[in-house]
Amino acid sequence: MIEEIRDILEFNTAGDPMSGKKWSRQTPGKIAVCLQERLNISVSAATVSRLLSQLNYSLKGNCKTLSAGNHPDRDKQFGIIESFRRQFEAAGDPIISVDTKKKELIGLFKNQGQVWCREAQKVNDHDFRSQALGIAAPYGIYDVRLNFGVVVVGQSADTPEFAVNSIAQWWVRYGSWQYPNSKKLLILADSGGSNGARPRAFKKFLKERIANEYGLEVSVCHYPARASKWNPIEHRMFSEISKNWAGHPLESFEILLNFISNTKTETGLRIEAYLDEKEYEKGLKVGDKEFRELNIRKNRQLGHWNYSVAPTHFPEEIHLNAWITNMQEPLETNDKWIEAYRECSAISECTIPVM
Repeated sequence: MIEEIRDILEFNTAGDPMSGKKWSRQTPGKIAVCLQERLNISVSAATVSRLLSQLNYSLKGNCKTLSAGNHPDRDKQFGIIESFRRQFEAAGDPIISVDTKKKELIGLFKNQGQVWCREAQKVNDHDFRSQALGIAAPYGIYDVRLNFGVVVVGQSADTPEFAVNSIAQWWVRYGSWQYPNSKKLLILADSGGSNGARPRAFKKFLKERIANEYGLEVSVCHYPARASKWNPIEHRMFSEISKNWAGHPLESFEILLNFISNTKTETGLRIEAYLDEKEYEKGLKVGDKEFRELNIRKNRQLGHWNYSVAPTHFPEEIHLNAWITNMQEPLETNDKWIEAYRECSAISECTIPVM
């Protein structure tokens, strides 16, 4: 019964990226009804409440922190995201949740939290950027299916190019090996920031450096504004990192990377961390003509939040993707690569579900 409750909560859970607290849109009464329908088991709401406590859920009041109302299509988008996730899970294709964690000053600066020690470590009395050795921008990629994460720590601006390069690094180092037979990827992201729904550059780099470079059809689902806490990476990975380094000054990039890579949980979470020393340029623009040529395929409903990018160009060398590496003989031209990809894709139709 516990596992069935986990499944019911899977797509209806949010959390605080700092404290790790979780909450759900479901109520004990609604969960009891679902258990009756799914397992033909009659349980009371009180019993469900006790089981929820075992899963670290508790009854909390509202907290006045939102600056504005919810988007009218919020619930509809949650339903679309759930459909995407169930479809990709059934096909065995990768699902990653991505976001940029709060930037951190590197140096002797106070880090919220407490640690067991004989004497408190002394840190700067003010958090001036001018006193920092650097500013870390941790970009996270969390594999929802494998409970595995990668954090790429940038030293430059948090841009769409940095976000996509981080995703590409995850794919080359891990994704292509963990999903050798997959040619589709689902990305869950917030609606704002470097990987938001608005920046054209994010879609441009997805096309060039993920879809075309590795032959992947990339589908993207964005959470509505002010719903970032429902993004799995927030409460499954970022919260654990924050708890691990709580109370410890991040005196160097090496210390920060060690704290991230040593973050583990009883549920099996593993994280790898890398430093990206590249300088990224802010404000890259994508013109109307260039954007049209990307051929972004929007979902029929809420297409500004749900879309896919398919490969239209392939380099000459062989890539890691199984559908390429397992071919009988190498292909010479881009047209032949595209034809082979379309033949392979014909086995499974477009990843975007019609609601």
